[in-house]
Amino acid sequence: MVKQQSNEFPKDFLWGASTSAYQVEGAWNEDGKGKSTQDVLTPPPHTTDFKVTSDFYHHMKDDVKLMAEMGLKSYRFSVAWSRIIPAGRGKVNPKGVEFYSKLIDELLKYDIEPIVTMFHFDLPLDLAQEGGWSNRSIVTDFKNYAKVLFEAYGDRVKYWLTINEQNMMVLHGDLLGTATTNGLKATYQQNHHMLLAQAEAMILCHQMLPHAKIAPAPNIVCVYPASDKAEDNLAASNWRSLRNWLYLDAGVKGTFNPVVYAYLKKRDALPDIADGDMEILKAGRPDFIAFNYYNSSTAALEPVASKLMRDDFTAEKDFFYEVGNNNFDVSPFGVAIDPLGLRITLREIYDRYRLPLMVTENGVGLKDTVDENGEVDDQDRIDYYRQHVQAMHEAIEDGVELLGYSPWSALDLVSTHEGFRKRYGFIFINRSDSDLKDLRRIPKKSFYWYQKLIKNNGGITD
Repeated sequence: MVKQQSNEFPKDFLWGASTSAYQVEGAWNEDGKGKSTQDVLTPPPHTTDFKVTSDFYHHMKDDVKLMAEMGLKSYRFSVAWSRIIPAGRGKVNPKGVEFYSKLIDELLKYDIEPIVTMFHFDLPLDLAQEGGWSNRSIVTDFKNYAKVLFEAYGDRVKYWLTINEQNMMVLHGDLLGTATTNGLKATYQQNHHMLLAQAEAMILCHQMLPHAKIAPAPNIVCVYPASDKAEDNLAASNWRSLRNWLYLDAGVKGTFNPVVYAYLKKRDALPDIADGDMEILKAGRPDFIAFNYYNSSTAALEPVASKLMRDDFTAEKDFFYEVGNNNFDVSPFGVAIDPLGLRITLREIYDRYRLPLMVTENGVGLKDTVDENGEVDDQDRIDYYRQHVQAMHEAIEDGVELLGYSPWSALDLVSTHEGFRKRYGFIFINRSDSDLKDLRRIPKKSFYWYQKLIKNNGGITD
Protein backbone atom coordinates (compact mmCIF):
# COMPACT_ATOMS: atom_id res chain seq x y z
CA MET A 1 0.00 0.00 0.00
CA VAL A 2 1.27 3.46 -0.88
CA LYS A 3 1.48 5.80 2.09
CA GLN A 4 -0.78 8.82 1.70
CA GLN A 5 1.06 12.08 1.22
CA SER A 6 0.30 14.72 3.79
CA ASN A 7 3.35 16.94 4.19
CA GLU A 8 4.26 19.92 2.07
CA PHE A 9 7.49 20.38 0.14
CA PRO A 10 10.13 23.11 0.78
CA LYS A 11 8.76 26.64 0.49
CA ASP A 12 10.48 27.58 -2.79
CA PHE A 13 10.15 24.17 -4.43
CA LEU A 14 10.07 24.47 -8.23
CA TRP A 15 6.99 22.57 -9.41
CA GLY A 16 7.43 22.51 -13.15
CA ALA A 17 7.12 20.52 -16.36
CA SER A 18 9.45 19.73 -19.27
CA THR A 19 9.64 19.63 -23.06
CA SER A 20 12.40 19.62 -25.68
CA ALA A 21 12.69 21.82 -28.74
CA TYR A 22 12.64 19.22 -31.50
CA GLN A 23 9.76 17.27 -29.93
CA VAL A 24 7.40 20.20 -29.35
CA GLU A 25 8.26 23.28 -31.42
CA GLY A 26 7.73 22.32 -35.06
CA ALA A 27 8.58 25.18 -37.46
CA TRP A 28 11.61 23.11 -38.42
CA ASN A 29 12.58 25.33 -41.38
CA GLU A 30 11.06 28.70 -40.45
CA ASP A 31 12.62 32.05 -39.56
CA GLY A 32 16.15 31.07 -40.46
CA LYS A 33 16.40 27.82 -38.51
CA GLY A 34 19.00 25.40 -39.84
CA LYS A 35 18.47 21.66 -40.11
CA SER A 36 19.30 19.42 -37.18
CA THR A 37 19.97 15.69 -37.02
CA GLN A 38 16.39 15.19 -35.81
CA ASP A 39 14.99 16.94 -38.89
CA VAL A 40 16.43 14.30 -41.21
CA LEU A 41 15.89 11.13 -39.18
CA THR A 42 13.51 8.65 -40.79
CA PRO A 43 10.76 7.88 -38.26
CA PRO A 44 9.50 4.33 -37.66
CA PRO A 45 6.58 3.19 -39.87
CA HIS A 46 3.25 4.94 -39.16
CA THR A 47 5.03 7.46 -36.90
CA THR A 48 5.19 11.20 -37.48
CA ASP A 49 8.40 13.10 -38.02
CA PHE A 50 9.45 16.24 -36.09
CA LYS A 51 8.50 18.89 -38.64
CA VAL A 52 5.25 20.10 -37.01
CA THR A 53 5.05 18.20 -33.69
CA SER A 54 2.84 20.19 -31.27
CA ASP A 55 3.48 23.45 -33.12
CA PHE A 56 4.57 25.16 -29.91
CA TYR A 57 6.48 27.67 -32.04
CA HIS A 58 3.19 29.20 -33.22
CA HIS A 59 1.16 28.51 -30.03
CA MET A 60 3.77 29.64 -27.52
CA LYS A 61 1.83 32.39 -25.78
CA ASP A 62 -1.34 30.33 -25.45
CA ASP A 63 0.63 27.33 -24.19
CA VAL A 64 2.47 29.39 -21.59
CA LYS A 65 -0.86 30.80 -20.47
CA LEU A 66 -2.09 27.24 -19.91
CA MET A 67 1.08 26.48 -17.93
CA ALA A 68 0.34 29.51 -15.77
CA GLU A 69 -3.23 28.30 -15.29
CA MET A 70 -1.86 24.94 -14.15
CA GLY A 71 0.23 26.86 -11.62
CA LEU A 72 3.71 25.95 -12.83
CA LYS A 73 6.55 27.54 -10.88
CA SER A 74 9.09 26.58 -13.55
CA TYR A 75 9.28 25.36 -17.13
CA ARG A 76 12.23 23.30 -18.32
CA PHE A 77 12.69 23.58 -22.08
CA SER A 78 15.56 23.18 -24.51
CA VAL A 79 16.95 25.59 -27.06
CA ALA A 80 17.45 24.30 -30.60
CA TRP A 81 21.12 24.94 -31.38
CA SER A 82 20.35 25.18 -35.11
CA ARG A 83 17.65 27.78 -34.48
CA ILE A 84 20.22 30.00 -32.76
CA ILE A 85 23.23 29.21 -34.99
CA PRO A 86 21.89 27.50 -38.14
CA ALA A 87 25.20 25.91 -39.15
CA GLY A 88 26.28 25.16 -35.58
CA ARG A 89 29.07 27.72 -35.78
CA GLY A 90 29.37 31.16 -37.30
CA LYS A 91 26.44 33.42 -38.03
CA VAL A 92 23.78 33.84 -35.34
CA ASN A 93 20.12 33.84 -36.38
CA PRO A 94 18.38 36.91 -34.85
CA LYS A 95 14.91 35.40 -35.33
CA GLY A 96 15.92 32.34 -33.36
CA VAL A 97 17.36 34.41 -30.52
CA GLU A 98 14.18 36.48 -30.53
CA PHE A 99 11.87 33.47 -30.23
CA TYR A 100 13.44 32.19 -27.03
CA SER A 101 13.72 35.71 -25.65
CA LYS A 102 9.97 36.13 -26.11
CA LEU A 103 9.37 32.73 -24.51
CA ILE A 104 11.45 33.65 -21.48
CA ASP A 105 9.70 37.00 -21.13
CA GLU A 106 6.31 35.30 -21.41
CA LEU A 107 7.24 32.83 -18.67
CA LEU A 108 8.51 35.56 -16.36
CA LYS A 109 5.30 37.52 -16.94
CA TYR A 110 3.53 34.69 -15.10
CA ASP A 111 6.33 34.21 -12.52
CA ILE A 112 7.37 30.93 -14.12
CA GLU A 113 11.10 30.27 -13.71
CA PRO A 114 12.77 29.30 -17.02
CA ILE A 115 15.09 26.29 -16.78
CA VAL A 116 17.06 26.17 -20.04
CA THR A 117 18.59 23.02 -21.51
CA MET A 118 21.34 23.92 -23.95
CA PHE A 119 21.37 20.68 -25.95
CA HIS A 120 18.71 17.96 -26.24
CA PHE A 121 19.67 15.49 -29.01
CA ASP A 122 19.23 17.92 -31.95
CA LEU A 123 22.74 18.56 -33.27
CA PRO A 124 23.02 21.06 -36.15
CA LEU A 125 23.20 18.96 -39.31
CA ASP A 126 26.21 20.81 -40.70
CA LEU A 127 28.24 19.86 -37.62
CA ALA A 128 26.95 16.28 -37.73
CA GLN A 129 28.02 15.91 -41.35
CA GLU A 130 31.53 16.97 -40.35
CA GLY A 131 31.63 14.22 -37.72
CA GLY A 132 29.67 15.84 -34.90
CA TRP A 133 30.78 14.87 -31.41
CA SER A 134 33.60 12.77 -32.90
CA ASN A 135 35.51 15.98 -33.70
CA ARG A 136 37.33 17.76 -30.92
CA SER A 137 36.49 21.06 -32.62
CA ILE A 138 32.89 20.68 -31.43
CA VAL A 139 34.05 21.52 -27.91
CA THR A 140 34.84 25.04 -29.09
CA ASP A 141 31.61 25.15 -31.12
CA PHE A 142 29.56 24.28 -28.05
CA LYS A 143 31.41 26.81 -25.91
CA ASN A 144 30.73 29.55 -28.48
CA TYR A 145 27.07 28.51 -28.63
CA ALA A 146 26.89 28.69 -24.82
CA LYS A 147 28.36 32.20 -24.95
CA VAL A 148 25.59 33.32 -27.30
CA LEU A 149 22.95 31.90 -24.95
CA PHE A 150 24.48 33.42 -21.83
CA GLU A 151 24.74 36.84 -23.49
CA ALA A 152 21.18 36.71 -24.82
CA TYR A 153 19.35 35.27 -21.81
CA GLY A 154 21.69 35.38 -18.83
CA ASP A 155 20.00 38.45 -17.41
CA ARG A 156 16.77 36.46 -16.99
CA VAL A 157 17.69 32.77 -16.69
CA LYS A 158 18.97 31.49 -13.34
CA TYR A 159 19.02 27.76 -14.06
CA TRP A 160 20.94 26.17 -16.93
CA LEU A 161 21.32 22.54 -17.98
CA THR A 162 24.14 21.53 -20.30
CA ILE A 163 23.53 18.29 -22.23
CA ASN A 164 20.36 16.26 -21.83
CA GLU A 165 20.88 12.53 -21.26
CA GLN A 166 24.44 12.31 -22.52
CA ASN A 167 24.54 8.70 -21.33
CA MET A 168 21.58 7.79 -23.55
CA MET A 169 23.34 9.31 -26.57
CA VAL A 170 26.36 7.14 -25.81
CA LEU A 171 24.45 3.93 -25.04
CA HIS A 172 21.69 4.32 -27.65
CA GLY A 173 23.18 6.58 -30.29
CA ASP A 174 21.49 4.63 -33.09
CA LEU A 175 18.12 5.88 -31.82
CA LEU A 176 19.20 9.47 -31.19
CA GLY A 177 21.29 10.29 -34.23
CA THR A 178 24.69 10.16 -32.53
CA ALA A 179 25.75 6.61 -33.45
CA THR A 180 29.22 5.87 -34.81
CA THR A 181 30.16 2.88 -36.94
CA ASN A 182 33.78 2.99 -35.80
CA GLY A 183 33.47 0.93 -32.66
CA LEU A 184 33.54 1.37 -28.89
CA LYS A 185 36.60 3.64 -28.78
CA ALA A 186 34.98 6.11 -31.17
CA THR A 187 31.81 6.12 -29.09
CA TYR A 188 33.66 6.98 -25.90
CA GLN A 189 35.74 9.56 -27.75
CA GLN A 190 32.43 11.29 -28.52
CA ASN A 191 31.57 11.01 -24.84
CA HIS A 192 34.88 12.60 -23.86
CA HIS A 193 34.23 15.55 -26.17
CA MET A 194 30.73 16.00 -24.69
CA LEU A 195 32.22 16.02 -21.20
CA LEU A 196 34.77 18.65 -22.23
CA ALA A 197 32.07 20.75 -23.92
CA GLN A 198 29.94 20.55 -20.80
CA ALA A 199 32.84 21.56 -18.56
CA GLU A 200 33.73 24.51 -20.80
CA ALA A 201 30.10 25.68 -20.66
CA MET A 202 30.08 25.42 -16.87
CA ILE A 203 33.31 27.36 -16.56
CA LEU A 204 32.00 30.05 -18.90
CA CYS A 205 28.68 30.25 -17.06
CA HIS A 206 30.44 30.89 -13.76
CA GLN A 207 32.57 33.58 -15.40
CA MET A 208 29.76 35.37 -17.22
CA LEU A 209 26.81 34.72 -14.89
CA PRO A 210 28.11 34.47 -11.33
CA HIS A 211 24.59 34.40 -9.88
CA ALA A 212 23.30 31.64 -12.18
CA LYS A 213 23.39 27.92 -11.50
CA ILE A 214 24.32 25.23 -14.03
CA ALA A 215 24.11 21.44 -14.01
CA PRO A 216 24.46 18.28 -16.09
CA ALA A 217 21.25 16.38 -16.89
CA PRO A 218 21.82 12.63 -17.37
CA ASN A 219 19.22 9.88 -17.21
CA ILE A 220 19.81 8.00 -13.96
CA VAL A 221 18.26 4.73 -12.80
CA CYS A 222 18.26 2.62 -9.70
CA VAL A 223 19.88 -0.74 -10.56
CA TYR A 224 18.87 -3.92 -8.75
CA PRO A 225 20.64 -7.31 -8.87
CA ALA A 226 18.50 -9.99 -10.54
CA SER A 227 19.00 -12.36 -7.61
CA ASP A 228 20.71 -12.64 -4.25
CA LYS A 229 23.79 -14.14 -5.89
CA ALA A 230 27.01 -12.20 -5.38
CA GLU A 231 27.66 -12.35 -9.13
CA ASP A 232 24.41 -10.52 -9.89
CA ASN A 233 25.21 -7.88 -7.28
CA LEU A 234 28.56 -7.37 -9.04
CA ALA A 235 26.76 -7.08 -12.39
CA ALA A 236 24.42 -4.44 -10.92
CA SER A 237 27.43 -2.51 -9.63
CA ASN A 238 29.08 -2.73 -13.06
CA TRP A 239 25.95 -1.50 -14.85
CA ARG A 240 25.53 1.32 -12.32
CA SER A 241 29.06 2.54 -13.05
CA LEU A 242 28.72 2.30 -16.83
CA ARG A 243 25.23 3.77 -17.03
CA ASN A 244 25.20 6.32 -14.22
CA TRP A 245 28.44 7.13 -12.46
CA LEU A 246 30.74 7.53 -15.47
CA TYR A 247 28.89 10.70 -16.44
CA LEU A 248 28.36 12.18 -13.00
CA ASP A 249 31.86 11.34 -11.71
CA ALA A 250 33.31 13.22 -14.68
CA GLY A 251 30.73 16.02 -14.61
CA VAL A 252 30.82 16.65 -10.87
CA LYS A 253 34.25 15.49 -9.68
CA GLY A 254 36.22 15.81 -12.90
CA THR A 255 37.44 12.21 -12.57
CA PHE A 256 37.13 9.05 -14.66
CA ASN A 257 35.09 6.33 -13.00
CA PRO A 258 37.64 3.57 -12.18
CA VAL A 259 35.35 0.63 -13.03
CA VAL A 260 34.54 2.08 -16.45
CA TYR A 261 38.18 3.02 -17.02
CA ALA A 262 39.17 -0.61 -16.48
CA TYR A 263 36.26 -1.79 -18.66
CA LEU A 264 37.35 0.41 -21.58
CA LYS A 265 41.04 -0.33 -21.12
CA LYS A 266 40.41 -4.08 -21.44
CA ARG A 267 38.60 -3.42 -24.72
CA ASP A 268 41.23 -1.02 -26.07
CA ALA A 269 38.54 1.66 -26.09
CA LEU A 270 39.90 4.41 -23.84
CA PRO A 271 39.41 7.85 -25.40
CA ASP A 272 42.38 9.97 -26.36
CA ILE A 273 42.82 12.50 -23.57
CA ALA A 274 44.91 15.54 -24.41
CA ASP A 275 47.12 17.43 -21.99
CA GLY A 276 44.97 19.72 -19.89
CA ASP A 277 41.71 17.86 -20.46
CA MET A 278 41.40 16.57 -16.92
CA GLU A 279 42.10 20.06 -15.57
CA ILE A 280 39.21 21.37 -17.69
CA LEU A 281 36.90 18.65 -16.31
CA LYS A 282 37.91 19.44 -12.74
CA ALA A 283 37.31 23.17 -13.28
CA GLY A 284 33.81 22.68 -14.69
CA ARG A 285 32.04 22.11 -11.42
CA PRO A 286 28.22 22.18 -11.40
CA ASP A 287 26.10 24.00 -8.83
CA PHE A 288 23.50 21.23 -8.66
CA ILE A 289 22.66 17.95 -10.38
CA ALA A 290 19.66 17.61 -12.66
CA PHE A 291 18.59 14.15 -13.73
CA ASN A 292 15.79 12.34 -15.53
CA TYR A 293 14.12 9.28 -13.98
CA TYR A 294 11.52 7.04 -15.57
CA ASN A 295 12.16 3.52 -14.34
CA SER A 296 14.65 1.28 -12.62
CA SER A 297 16.89 -1.37 -14.14
CA THR A 298 17.90 -4.90 -13.15
CA ALA A 299 21.18 -6.63 -13.93
CA ALA A 300 22.56 -10.16 -13.95
CA LEU A 301 25.99 -11.54 -14.81
CA GLU A 302 24.38 -14.09 -17.15
CA PRO A 303 21.24 -13.82 -19.33
CA VAL A 304 18.00 -14.39 -17.43
CA ALA A 305 14.67 -15.30 -19.05
CA SER A 306 11.92 -12.86 -18.11
CA LYS A 307 8.51 -11.85 -19.36
CA LEU A 308 9.77 -8.26 -19.32
CA MET A 309 12.84 -8.84 -21.48
CA ARG A 310 12.90 -6.46 -24.45
CA ASP A 311 15.13 -6.56 -27.49
CA ASP A 312 16.57 -3.13 -26.66
CA PHE A 313 18.02 -4.15 -23.31
CA THR A 314 21.76 -3.69 -22.96
CA ALA A 315 24.33 -6.44 -22.44
CA GLU A 316 28.08 -6.93 -22.18
CA LYS A 317 29.34 -10.48 -21.69
CA ASP A 318 31.18 -11.08 -18.39
CA PHE A 319 30.25 -7.56 -17.23
CA PHE A 320 26.45 -7.40 -17.00
CA TYR A 321 23.16 -8.20 -18.71
CA GLU A 322 20.24 -5.84 -18.26
CA VAL A 323 17.22 -8.07 -17.62
CA GLY A 324 13.54 -7.73 -16.87
CA ASN A 325 12.10 -7.60 -13.37
CA ASN A 326 8.69 -9.15 -12.77
CA ASN A 327 8.13 -7.30 -9.49
CA PHE A 328 6.85 -4.14 -11.17
CA ASP A 329 3.73 -3.08 -12.98
CA VAL A 330 4.36 -1.84 -16.49
CA SER A 331 2.98 0.99 -18.61
CA PRO A 332 1.01 0.30 -21.82
CA PHE A 333 4.35 0.67 -23.62
CA GLY A 334 6.14 -1.93 -21.50
CA VAL A 335 8.11 0.37 -19.18
CA ALA A 336 8.44 -0.73 -15.55
CA ILE A 337 6.85 1.58 -12.96
CA ASP A 338 9.01 1.87 -9.84
CA PRO A 339 8.42 4.96 -7.66
CA LEU A 340 10.50 3.56 -4.80
CA GLY A 341 13.40 3.45 -7.25
CA LEU A 342 13.19 7.24 -7.49
CA ARG A 343 13.59 7.58 -3.72
CA ILE A 344 16.57 5.22 -3.79
CA THR A 345 18.10 7.08 -6.75
CA LEU A 346 17.74 10.46 -5.05
CA ARG A 347 19.47 9.09 -1.97
CA GLU A 348 22.27 7.45 -3.96
CA ILE A 349 23.07 10.58 -6.00
CA TYR A 350 22.93 12.90 -3.00
CA ASP A 351 25.04 10.59 -0.85
CA ARG A 352 27.64 10.28 -3.60
CA TYR A 353 27.95 13.94 -4.61
CA ARG A 354 26.33 16.12 -1.89
CA LEU A 355 24.91 18.67 -4.31
CA PRO A 356 21.30 19.89 -4.51
CA LEU A 357 19.23 17.80 -6.92
CA MET A 358 16.51 18.54 -9.44
CA VAL A 359 14.32 15.94 -11.19
CA THR A 360 14.04 17.31 -14.71
CA GLU A 361 12.04 14.50 -16.35
CA ASN A 362 9.70 11.85 -14.97
CA GLY A 363 6.52 10.56 -16.53
CA VAL A 364 4.52 7.77 -18.08
CA GLY A 365 3.49 7.34 -21.71
CA LEU A 366 -0.20 6.47 -22.12
CA LYS A 367 -2.65 6.02 -24.98
CA ASP A 368 -4.79 9.04 -24.06
CA THR A 369 -8.01 9.71 -25.94
CA VAL A 370 -10.75 12.34 -25.83
CA ASP A 371 -14.06 10.91 -24.51
CA GLU A 372 -17.60 11.74 -25.64
CA ASN A 373 -17.66 14.71 -23.25
CA GLY A 374 -14.56 16.22 -24.81
CA GLU A 375 -12.42 15.32 -21.77
CA VAL A 376 -9.26 13.27 -21.26
CA ASP A 377 -9.36 10.96 -18.22
CA ASP A 378 -5.75 9.94 -17.55
CA GLN A 379 -6.19 8.60 -14.03
CA ASP A 380 -3.28 6.19 -14.53
CA ARG A 381 -0.97 9.18 -14.98
CA ILE A 382 -2.29 10.76 -11.79
CA ASP A 383 -1.65 7.51 -9.92
CA TYR A 384 1.88 7.39 -11.36
CA TYR A 385 2.66 10.95 -10.33
CA ARG A 386 1.11 10.59 -6.90
CA GLN A 387 3.43 7.70 -6.12
CA HIS A 388 6.52 9.44 -7.47
CA VAL A 389 5.76 12.69 -5.64
CA GLN A 390 5.39 10.67 -2.46
CA ALA A 391 8.75 9.02 -3.13
CA MET A 392 10.37 12.45 -3.54
CA HIS A 393 8.89 13.66 -0.29
CA GLU A 394 10.20 10.62 1.52
CA ALA A 395 13.66 11.23 0.01
CA ILE A 396 13.55 14.79 1.36
CA GLU A 397 12.66 13.36 4.77
CA ASP A 398 15.68 11.05 4.33
CA GLY A 399 17.91 14.15 4.11
CA VAL A 400 18.07 14.79 0.35
CA GLU A 401 18.17 18.43 -0.81
CA LEU A 402 15.71 18.61 -3.71
CA LEU A 403 15.15 21.86 -5.61
CA GLY A 404 12.36 20.99 -8.02
CA TYR A 405 10.40 18.56 -10.13
CA SER A 406 9.66 18.91 -13.85
CA PRO A 407 7.55 16.00 -15.12
CA TRP A 408 7.68 14.95 -18.76
CA SER A 409 5.81 16.59 -20.29
CA ALA A 410 4.00 19.92 -20.11
CA LEU A 411 1.97 19.08 -23.20
CA ASP A 412 1.75 16.14 -25.58
CA LEU A 413 4.69 15.97 -27.95
CA VAL A 414 6.31 13.55 -30.37
CA SER A 415 7.84 10.68 -28.44
CA THR A 416 11.31 9.93 -29.78
CA HIS A 417 10.40 6.36 -30.71
CA GLU A 418 6.59 6.09 -30.67
CA GLY A 419 5.41 9.40 -32.10
CA PHE A 420 2.08 10.86 -31.02
CA ARG A 421 0.46 7.59 -30.05
CA LYS A 422 2.57 7.65 -26.87
CA ARG A 423 1.39 10.67 -24.91
CA TYR A 424 3.01 12.17 -21.84
CA GLY A 425 1.47 15.63 -21.44
CA PHE A 426 -0.76 17.32 -18.92
CA ILE A 427 -2.29 19.00 -21.99
CA PHE A 428 -3.72 16.95 -24.86
CA ILE A 429 -2.81 18.04 -28.41
CA ASN A 430 -5.57 17.18 -30.85
CA ARG A 431 -3.59 15.45 -33.59
CA SER A 432 -2.40 11.97 -34.49
CA ASP A 433 0.65 10.59 -36.23
CA SER A 434 -1.11 10.75 -39.59
CA ASP A 435 -3.47 13.73 -39.18
CA LEU A 436 -2.65 17.20 -37.84
CA LYS A 437 -6.38 17.89 -37.21
CA ASP A 438 -6.81 21.25 -35.45
CA LEU A 439 -3.98 20.98 -32.86
CA ARG A 440 -6.49 22.05 -30.21
CA ARG A 441 -5.21 22.13 -26.62
CA ILE A 442 -7.30 20.17 -24.06
CA PRO A 443 -6.26 20.09 -20.39
CA LYS A 444 -6.38 16.51 -19.12
CA LYS A 445 -7.63 15.30 -15.75
CA SER A 446 -3.98 15.22 -14.62
CA PHE A 447 -3.74 18.95 -15.46
CA TYR A 448 -6.26 19.77 -12.72
CA TRP A 449 -4.74 17.27 -10.30
CA TYR A 450 -1.29 18.82 -10.74
CA GLN A 451 -2.81 22.28 -10.43
CA LYS A 452 -4.16 21.31 -7.01
CA LEU A 453 -0.90 19.62 -6.01
CA ILE A 454 1.07 22.78 -6.81
CA LYS A 455 -1.41 25.02 -5.03
CA ASN A 456 -0.99 22.94 -1.90
CA ASN A 457 2.80 22.62 -2.40
CA GLY A 458 2.52 18.85 -2.61
CA GLY A 459 0.35 18.58 0.49
CA ILE A 460 -2.66 16.73 -0.93
CA THR A 461 -3.92 13.23 -0.20
CA ASP A 462 -6.61 12.58 -2.84
